[in-house]
Amino acid sequence: VTAADGRDRFAALAASALDVTAVRFVDGPRADALRKIGVTTVDGLLRHYPFRYLDLSATESLARVRVDADATVVGTVHEVRVKKPRPRLTITEVALTDGTGTLLGVWFNQPYVQQRFMVGERVAFAGRVQLDYGMKQIRNPFVEKLADDSGPEGLARILPVHRATESLSTNWIRRLVTEALDAYGDVPDPLPASVRRARGLLPLAAALRAIHFPASSDDLAAARRRLAYEELLDVRLGMLVRRHEMVDELDGTAHVTDGPAVAALRAVLPFRLTGDQEDAVRGILADMARPRPMNRMLLGDVGSGKTIVAGFALAAAADTGSQAAMMAPTEVLATQYALKLAPLLEAAGVRTALLTGSTKAAERRAVLEAIAVGDVQAVFGTHALLEECVAFRDLTLAIVDEQHRFGVSQRLGLRAKGRAADLLVMTATPIPRSLALTLYGDLDSSVVRERPQGRSPGEHITTRVVPSSGREDAYEAVRAAVRDGHQAYVVCAMVDESDVTEAKAAVREAERLKERVFPRLRVGLLTGRMKAADKAAVMESFRAGTIDVLVATTVIEVGIDVPNATVMIVEDAERFGLSQLHQLRGRIGRGEEPGTFLLFADARTDEGRKRMQAIATLTDGFELAEADLELRGEGQMLGERQSGMPE
Repeated sequence: VTAADGRDRFAALAASALDVTAVRFVDGPRADALRKIGVTTVDGLLRHYPFRYLDLSATESLARVRVDADATVVGTVHEVRVKKPRPRLTITEVALTDGTGTLLGVWFNQPYVQQRFMVGERVAFAGRVQLDYGMKQIRNPFVEKLADDSGPEGLARILPVHRATESLSTNWIRRLVTEALDAYGDVPDPLPASVRRARGLLPLAAALRAIHFPASSDDLAAARRRLAYEELLDVRLGMLVRRHEMVDELDGTAHVTDGPAVAALRAVLPFRLTGDQEDAVRGILADMARPRPMNRMLLGDVGSGKTIVAGFALAAAADTGSQAAMMAPTEVLATQYALKLAPLLEAAGVRTALLTGSTKAAERRAVLEAIAVGDVQAVFGTHALLEECVAFRDLTLAIVDEQHRFGVSQRLGLRAKGRAADLLVMTATPIPRSLALTLYGDLDSSVVRERPQGRSPGEHITTRVVPSSGREDAYEAVRAAVRDGHQAYVVCAMVDESDVTEAKAAVREAERLKERVFPRLRVGLLTGRMKAADKAAVMESFRAGTIDVLVATTVIEVGIDVPNATVMIVEDAERFGLSQLHQLRGRIGRGEEPGTFLLFADARTDEGRKRMQAIATLTDGFELAEADLELRGEGQMLGERQSGMPE
């Protein structure tokens, strides 16, 4: 690299940081319009990639264009007219002809559109072709004006379509991008030539030109590949920097992992750990033994036995003379810990406590004091653990179960109650963001796939999406299960109709089922808004078999273990995420009998239909997580949003 090359590269780098007004034709009003779409610098304009393309080299004749398919068509404007079939409705129609046929461009309640067209001019329409009243039409098409003399060679190009504003059209943005590329497009490349050669990647300057104005579909694919690689590399480097700041630079606690509590817990277990559980325990304890904060995710499908694995981490904190906290999203699940895991830890010599929003005042004061002075070594709880009044003497381990139910700041908030505390998050179906974090290296992971002996695999449950015509058959499945001595759940999205008017209301649904559908069955109700004592009483009745059908909200999503329940109906299933549906499915078929999971859904979007298909066909939580990732995106990997495509 010569000195002149170096000067050119630095000059280009400095230029890319210039205000966007440095680009020719970007005056004050246009700069304001660009700022509305987030473009403030030259580099921002260069990185304002098209969101779609018009491939004018692959247009179809109007006679051969297919109905119900996306297409780009080119023709001459034959007629422009505005119709008003009834008050408050105008229909603008632009008839396009090409010698083989006619197609209408149609706009509703946009009469001003007629001013954009002149009879005889050549235009391209792009969109989905429909058939209405015997005429092919494209509603609200994307429009590109073409030069009158553009013959076949002039059309043999791919036109970019950039996001625009009311005051700055797509054509103008295309022109401004051209000016930016001409003046500042020779940008320095952050990737070494050796890396580009090894990966078969375009130089950055070539990729920027090709992403905006590709000469061919292959040209476009190569540009996308290069820019996607660079974005992923930037994310990876960002994750490594954050991991370095959160883990490598901090002095954590080197826990005692072979102490008496860990050994005693293993001795009091009424079962043997599976191979996957043993591997997970080893990985977690190895992390805890290091003088750096642990940052690990424990992934295990529903029923794989993650909780007891976490128990060994709690025991190790007790052996170290410090404290641990395990946070659950619901009181039902936190109470389940107190009923099932706490006795094992107490038998191993670990002092435990339970703290939830419903803990009575006198008991709450006693628990808070015991936590503050260190008398409690392991505390189970809900969001109540995040309150300011909860102060630990020495918190060195934070465990967050069912972590997809918590916000990012909540998970980190529990950890912040200690000094560089170890963090263990647990999930059965990781939300897309967490799966992405694991893949990109911010979190280490332990995976538990093997199920403890006697646990039913997912194939033990039949999942069906039920159309409206099959509702009575689903209710008959509930009646049949009760006749055979079993029980059922009916899950609703909301508690009452004031929350979401279209959702089935648990309270109203319980009344309807009791009066009209199951008048001879014992129907109970469980919602998150009930008092803790009332919830506990309902669950105890259901476990005892004195309730046949339990109508509930997602409060039963986790922590409910009633082996006699074999059928579950989920109302408005399209409103639930895949993680929730998979967790709900895990509440049935937990005994010897198979389970039936019935989804009442009216999915009106492609994504909704794909999600219903995924839950109906996939039984493995990890495969569902991948499907969720594909459908929803991974969110902000350096922020807090937990789904959607990253910026």
